[in-house]
Amino acid sequence: MKAVRVTGLAPAGGTGAGAASPKLELVEVERPGRQTKTDVLVRVLCIGLDGTDREIMSEKYGVPPAGETSLTIGHESLGVVEEADPATGFAPGDAVCALVRRPCAEPGCVNCRNGQQDFCETGQYTERGIRGAHGYLSDYYVEDARYLVKVPVGSLAYGILAEPQSIVEKVWNEVQRIQQRLVWQPKTAVVLGSGPLGLLAALTCRCLGLDTVVWSKSPNDSIGAELVRACGATYARAEDEAAPAGSGGAPAVSALGAFLQRNDRRADLIFECTGYSPLAFDAMAALGPNGVLALLGVTPGNRSIRISSDQINQELVLENKCVLGSVNASRKDFETGLYRLKQMEARFPGLLGRLMTDRLTLQQVPQLDFGRIAVKAVVDLVPREQWTGLVRHEADDVAYSFSV
Repeated sequence: MKAVRVTGLAPAGGTGAGAASPKLELVEVERPGRQTKTDVLVRVLCIGLDGTDREIMSEKYGVPPAGETSLTIGHESLGVVEEADPATGFAPGDAVCALVRRPCAEPGCVNCRNGQQDFCETGQYTERGIRGAHGYLSDYYVEDARYLVKVPVGSLAYGILAEPQSIVEKVWNEVQRIQQRLVWQPKTAVVLGSGPLGLLAALTCRCLGLDTVVWSKSPNDSIGAELVRACGATYARAEDEAAPAGSGGAPAVSALGAFLQRNDRRADLIFECTGYSPLAFDAMAALGPNGVLALLGVTPGNRSIRISSDQINQELVLENKCVLGSVNASRKDFETGLYRLKQMEARFPGLLGRLMTDRLTLQQVPQLDFGRIAVKAVVDLVPREQWTGLVRHEADDVAYSFSV
């Protein structure tokens, strides 16, 4: 079978000695087989690509499985069950997506031992397509049934978005728990960034009935800006907003803070989805009293800036602000994400399809220029017109346990 891999990597735990120059290649690999009764063989329909994939593909890095020097990429998956033991609860024809992270082996990590590996304490987890385990960008993969989530047939067209949406849902679930500390009646949410994760966060906030502002550098006529306005949110181009000068010419408040003040909006909830660390500190200051700032973007590099640390510290303390970081997600978040995507499609018909702007073939991936991707790239391993013929339509009624 075919797979897209980063080859020539140093073995996991090795020094890198003897490793070839890493390359991103379309290669032939052996089709995996089921080894245990809980294993499920899945045929891949499509794979979504995100910022992590962009970094792995452009920088040619990643941690291969133990003893290997290559890594199959891709962690956002949508597939159909090909083989499964009935005891797994799956049957041939079931549409599924897969969780990304697997627990560490440390007995003392209580979160991994209790099915919450997204809160792993040791950092020794594995993540398919990223760290220590092959990903899903291949014709087939085998996965333990514990890490598969059924996708309703009616959600097939946008089921590939379950993984990024699970990240948003994890944050919302955490926010609800945190804000039990007070009487909280949020009115306004601010989303920083108009990439796929930012747009999904904006759509989620609109489904929750929040007045939503998306703050981004993308042009006002970009597809991201159009999608923001189409769901009833406000799009504000960051470069169009200037920070007012304070004493000595230094900004008295950030451009983001000035925009919110000028438009009489108080940010009760902020999603930071850009990974641009200076903006994260701007958001801490712009956040309203009792508000929550969720940092979802991972910052590469070693950037440093000067900040008004005393002012930020005072506001966090005196105004009861909360800042949380969140990455990866659990089964419950995936299930909630599938519910939310269905809600989005019903409320804003067609927007999820428009979010997936670039459809690729497997052969096109090694030469992909991420700079040309409008919003979201999806790799189709099976032509979409064939999908409905591969899935069990009687499996459309899927029962979940989730929070909204």
